[in-house]
Amino acid sequence: MDVRDLSEEAKRGLHMSEESSDDLCVDSRGRPCRPSKHGGTRAALFVLGLQAFEMMAIAAVGNNLITYVFNEMHFPLSKSANLVTNFIGTVFLLSLLGGFLSDSYLGSFRTMLVFGIIEIFGFILLAVQAHLPELRPPECDMKGTIHCLEANGYKAVTLYAALCLVALGSGCLKPNIISHGADQFQRKDLRKLSSFFNAAYFAFSMGQLIALTLLVWVQTHSGMDVGFGVSAAVMAAGLISLVAGTNFYRNKASRGSIFTPIAQVFVAAITKRKQICPSNPNMLHQPSMDLVRVKPLLHTNKFRFLDKACIKTQGKVMESPWRLCTTEQIHQVKILLSVIPIFACTIIFNTILAQLQTFSVQQGSSMNTHITKTFQIPPASLQAIPYIILIFFVPLYETFFVPLARKVTGNDSGISPLQRIGVGLFLATFSMVAAALVEKKRRESFLEQNVTLSIFWIAPQFLIFGLSEMFTAVGLVEFFYKQSSKSMQSFLTALTYCSYSFGFYLSSVLVSAVNRVTSSNGSGTREGWLGDNDLNKDRLDHFYCLLASLSFINFFNYIFWSRWYSCDPSATHHSAEVNSLEDLENGENKDSTREKPRI
Repeated sequence: MDVRDLSEEAKRGLHMSEESSDDLCVDSRGRPCRPSKHGGTRAALFVLGLQAFEMMAIAAVGNNLITYVFNEMHFPLSKSANLVTNFIGTVFLLSLLGGFLSDSYLGSFRTMLVFGIIEIFGFILLAVQAHLPELRPPECDMKGTIHCLEANGYKAVTLYAALCLVALGSGCLKPNIISHGADQFQRKDLRKLSSFFNAAYFAFSMGQLIALTLLVWVQTHSGMDVGFGVSAAVMAAGLISLVAGTNFYRNKASRGSIFTPIAQVFVAAITKRKQICPSNPNMLHQPSMDLVRVKPLLHTNKFRFLDKACIKTQGKVMESPWRLCTTEQIHQVKILLSVIPIFACTIIFNTILAQLQTFSVQQGSSMNTHITKTFQIPPASLQAIPYIILIFFVPLYETFFVPLARKVTGNDSGISPLQRIGVGLFLATFSMVAAALVEKKRRESFLEQNVTLSIFWIAPQFLIFGLSEMFTAVGLVEFFYKQSSKSMQSFLTALTYCSYSFGFYLSSVLVSAVNRVTSSNGSGTREGWLGDNDLNKDRLDHFYCLLASLSFINFFNYIFWSRWYSCDPSATHHSAEVNSLEDLENGENKDSTREKPRI
């Protein structure tokens, strides 16, 4: 929905609204929202339904995909692991496209509807391929001595086409689920926003749990074709949940390309690079006072060269927007540049996540999966352990920890989003330490004593990372959403998922690099740490140790950048766009969970 398409009644309503300028919204017909009917917890529940169902569908595919491409498509283990990490990485990278389309043209609701349908078609194509033998290579035991024919030609093309459709649909959907759900609350309702982000992670955990238990069990016992078909049906249920709430949603109006104002800032700053910035930031070019109300924000000397884009040329009454920008535009660009180091520090964290969805699943396949004599647990289902814990822990965190921490810190979220991210990054290191120790024991027990350890030995690495993800993932989404301006909420939320993408891509690069470096003279004459299809011959424990070391170093790197982001002694009050006149009158003391925006 574009702001240019609004009726005159809607436009007048938007300007007269008592909500903040960040909270301007319309209903499904383009009319001003009514607080008594639109938004709030009721509307958010429909979005959370989509969150749970979509996660259920994509997790059932992604978490067991390595088993499918290894056993059914006969890709080598390292190639299978890279295919899975590249697939998941592409899902999250495409979230940038979804955020861009939502903020610039379609709006979050229509973006979710269109790409949700595309994702369903991808699941259906996967189900068709898994069902028809002519679309797969001949059956063969990959762990046997006979060389298995790898899928190629139209068979491989069918697989890649299906995965591309799923990746495109899921990727463009994900950032809009979070931003659209958060848009159902006014940004001044900080406690409700914080509770929503925790509820979204609870829905995420429920979806993962059902996928890793029930749906993976269906894939294992009824076939991958049935499992992929169930994923399509579950995704359809998610879209039904989304559409059911249409009449209750608060919809943010799209405002055209979000990249044009950003480009204008850089062009104007370069054009006026020889100008001298005024010592008083109030002398910089302001937005039109006829369009916005103003409140004091914080001006920072970070990226001060961008302030030159706001310097008026003497003697000129009117200047092109490519030569003169507003402080609001500078504010958006500085936020975007400032959050990049925080974003980068979570890439190693997501590289660890990639191992839990690839090598750790294969690690479980090499262990004793029997719970009883007649019942075996699918290795992919072991990833459900942290989510079983988290569906109990997340409500406890929201009910007990947050109120207690709130009394101590005075922060509406209990601890700030940056602190929450840091706790998660610290815990992630111990997940890989546990993984390395267990893999070393598993390998030695099998080779030296011919004993196969129980699959539950690898439960701690999943449990520790689950707790880590609850802190880091939720903290990162909350941080990006609260720092974003109203015109870039979906796009900045998409950066959260882009971190997953880079993490999974980095995993593929690390696997290839480690194999090359650890093979004989790097020539490949001797298999590297991860070069064999048999984990008993590989050295996965060494690879886990490498990741633990990288994670520990990354934690201290994050501490440096989070302090850089939070601390700015040069900050001074300045005028820019505001939430509402009421905020100006009451001050900003209530906004204790949001890192103060600076321009």
